[in-house]
Amino acid sequence: MVFQTIEFDPMCDKENPQRISFEDISAAAFRIQSEIIKTPCVKSHMSSIFGMDIYLKNDFLQHTGSFKERGARNALMLLPEEAKTRGVISASLGNHSQALSYHAHKLNIPTTVVMPNVAPIMKIQKCQSYGANVIVHGHDMKEAKYHAMSLAKEKNLTYINGYDHPHIMAGQGTVGLEILEQVPDVDAVLVPVGGGGLLAGVATAIKHLKSRVLIYGVETEKCPSMKEAMSHEEPVSVDIKSTLADGLAVPTVGYNAFRTIKSIVDKMITVNEDWLARAILRLVEQEKYVVEGGGAVGVAAIIAGLVPELCGKKVVCILSGGNIDTTILGRCLERGLAAEKRLVKFKVTVSDRPGGIAELCKLISSIGVSIKDIMQERAWVQGDIFSVRVKVVCETRGPEHMDELRNKISNSYREWDFAGEFVGRRGSVDSLLDDISH
Repeated sequence: MVFQTIEFDPMCDKENPQRISFEDISAAAFRIQSEIIKTPCVKSHMSSIFGMDIYLKNDFLQHTGSFKERGARNALMLLPEEAKTRGVISASLGNHSQALSYHAHKLNIPTTVVMPNVAPIMKIQKCQSYGANVIVHGHDMKEAKYHAMSLAKEKNLTYINGYDHPHIMAGQGTVGLEILEQVPDVDAVLVPVGGGGLLAGVATAIKHLKSRVLIYGVETEKCPSMKEAMSHEEPVSVDIKSTLADGLAVPTVGYNAFRTIKSIVDKMITVNEDWLARAILRLVEQEKYVVEGGGAVGVAAIIAGLVPELCGKKVVCILSGGNIDTTILGRCLERGLAAEKRLVKFKVTVSDRPGGIAELCKLISSIGVSIKDIMQERAWVQGDIFSVRVKVVCETRGPEHMDELRNKISNSYREWDFAGEFVGRRGSVDSLLDDISH
């Protein structure tokens, strides 16, 4: 009972959800225009590849790197004067806390943000640089949120939900107004979905002005909270698994957001992690954009072939954020290369006599494949004492080039294994599969 009392947020009431209106969004657009960047919506180089006119709404170009600034600015400006004096508090892994800290600093409003201990140090330091009081508490967002709401009650601070507060959602909806201004004949908009605030705002704005435009929500299959909410006809809690789209990892979508979007969103799509990594890679290579996983889900849906009905149409993908940790970016690029068969790992057993490995390297280079890493294993090779197992990581031009490499290896050696996908044995009975993970 105490837990329910502390956690209750009057602006996000499960029993009385609020639905935002177009008027809320248009008023927000006027209110925040002086301090929010009107981000470009640029035609993508990938359009010809996928047979549709793809436009990228670059909201990762906001000062703090995400669309969250729109809602944060709107919510802060609508606070009563006494609430501004007392201060605000919120819980967030990163983007909302940075946006709130930055705009609260510009408006001279005291701010406290509670971040779980899994939050990147860079994002914690950013919030501190904007003058916020940062409290690191809890192992996940649920614990951080509970602590933030406890402090709000204890210190009489205003708690601002990062995705379900009506003023937050209205601010996010200004993205939709800009899209219609920049691409007036748009046919469909792909919107990243975490807690649902961006989807609610964008859908409300666009459907009011042009009801024919398709609105698709896109989320990671590691946290399909909106898809589950739609199938159950109410928000339900889902288990969060580790995902490249950490900004979308919200276990339960907002009640206000769900109430707003349930009858106006045309389709919900989930994408898997490999396609997400490929989308991040494509955006770096094709557009020169560094976008976080949550911001790339719309592009992932297109390149995964999940929206074939949009071929020949004008489609806008909202790139909602660019705050990706540098180490995670490196992993994403490598995973994307591997998913596109441009980074290949294989093992092969070769002769341990002089020239054995040299012959292998010569064979690989003969077809233009570049070796990135090579390692020898002798102790775990069974059978022939004069053999050595070699693990090779190499770079190819794509699937056809990898197939050419695999054919060369299979025709030249008795024992070989391409990353567990295909094992070849000519006259051998020991499997290499048990050694894949080493």
